[in-house]
Amino acid sequence: MKKAIIILGIILLYACKGEQTTTQTLEILADNEELKTIYKQDQGDRKERPIDWKVVSKNDSLRRVRIHELLKEDKIHTSLDYHNAAMIFQHGRDSVDYGMAVKLMRKSIELDSTADKWLLAAAIDRHLLSKNEPQIYGTQYERQQDEPWKLSAIDTTKITDKERIAYGVQTLAQQRERVKKMNSKKLSELADSGKSIVEIIAFVKKENLKTSKYDLSESGINQFGYGIMGNGNAKEALAIFKLNTELYPNAFNTFDSYAECYLTLGDTVNAIKFYQKSLELNSDNTNATKVLAEIKK
Repeated sequence: MKKAIIILGIILLYACKGEQTTTQTLEILADNEELKTIYKQDQGDRKERPIDWKVVSKNDSLRRVRIHELLKEDKIHTSLDYHNAAMIFQHGRDSVDYGMAVKLMRKSIELDSTADKWLLAAAIDRHLLSKNEPQIYGTQYERQQDEPWKLSAIDTTKITDKERIAYGVQTLAQQRERVKKMNSKKLSELADSGKSIVEIIAFVKKENLKTSKYDLSESGINQFGYGIMGNGNAKEALAIFKLNTELYPNAFNTFDSYAECYLTLGDTVNAIKFYQKSLELNSDNTNATKVLAEIKK
């Protein structure tokens, strides 16, 4: 009987140890909540308008100090933890900070190979530029005062477009197109000059989408539409979204936005119709799938 009791005691002891180990493992694998908050604050500072860069710079400095403390305290463990910490140093001020961002992002990807690799590419580019060396991926753009935007110095021989795509970076051709778009005038400028939505639509229809001085890309027109809708003019925005579907009939997102505007206006019939059209063009449009499921409840 004593032997049985001793054996049972050993089993319970190891069971408790196993439970303790599991609990400790779960604690280690849990994402750091403080780091999540720090990351949100970092992003939030950059969404404020207008941005007070003196305040942001001070906050950035304090955040970097805290990340160093968390590293020293061994409180950064998961892939997301390292990603969030890397972003703080990506917004640093010198090659030391950017080098730290590279190191942290490499660790993030080491822990999770499916992690978003764009930040690593951006950190590498920024680190190289900070040392007066050309970037290799093409994530960094710059401009001097009132001069046009341009792609920062880049060595196009180090990385292939295939590698860029694998890291969530645009191809070289897409980067050139982006520069052109960044330097284009916005449709909102026409609205600010007093032109009506009807006049703006007529203007766009007459323009050459590729050579116009205005940003008449799918995303450019979409952004204009959302700006109007955000100002409470959903009916006028609807006309802009409709125009976008006509100019870019094979783009799933134009129909997604068109449907959203109909939904804002309370027209669920047309909202369903155009969300379905969006799904026909892209069955992976999870937003349309989710909204349709909510509408049909």
